[in-house]
Amino acid sequence: MMQHDIKRDTWKQLAGNAAAQLVEEGMVIGIGTGSTVTYLIYALARRIQDGLRIVGAVPTSRATYDLAHNLGIPLTDLDTHPALDLCIDGADEIDSQFNLIKGGGGALLREKVVASVSRRFVIIADQTKEVQLLGSRSPVPVEIIPFALTPIRQRLESLGATVQIRRLGEQIFVTDNHNNILDCTFPNGIADPAALDAQIQSIVGVLETGLFLHMAHAAIIGGPNGVKILYPEKP
Repeated sequence: MMQHDIKRDTWKQLAGNAAAQLVEEGMVIGIGTGSTVTYLIYALARRIQDGLRIVGAVPTSRATYDLAHNLGIPLTDLDTHPALDLCIDGADEIDSQFNLIKGGGGALLREKVVASVSRRFVIIADQTKEVQLLGSRSPVPVEIIPFALTPIRQRLESLGATVQIRRLGEQIFVTDNHNNILDCTFPNGIADPAALDAQIQSIVGVLETGLFLHMAHAAIIGGPNGVKILYPEKP
């Protein structure tokens, strides 16, 4: 592993550990998906072993479910608890307006559902995820029904995107919801995320986008100087 990757893993761990401290007795929480969230899950499991009692956690992916279950975190679902106290998740990018790109782990649809029913939505990330302009480094994942792949791809290309269907090795990637993901790269970044999100959402057969706009209440960012907590500016 390269030195830079080791540093980033340390920063992710700092953010995950700090976020685990936000979980309080008796909460129902949502747990996201991804490498930074993995550190959160281990830290939360340690707190539960030390006596913290939570009502349950709603996992946003099969991978999160499996890890949390194996570590003894009590799990629940949105049928049992349709409203959550807190959701903690990672991000691929976060801009100064607190707009996010998420879905690099392939769970964006469930992640957005869980975030939307949570009283507080907290992002955890390392400092490399902070960007001035959304879309600078990460593509926007768009979850679609496989039946409509080609017409949707053409519509996305007409919006200026370079579109790749996500693969896992030689196979086309299939989400936990049995859908496909189109990764849309915008060469000059995204000047107006809200307008782009509305345009993509209007395409029939698109289920959800990885643009999470004005949803996060705080971000815990790990970096070389430790952890910083950011809040969106009040309009």
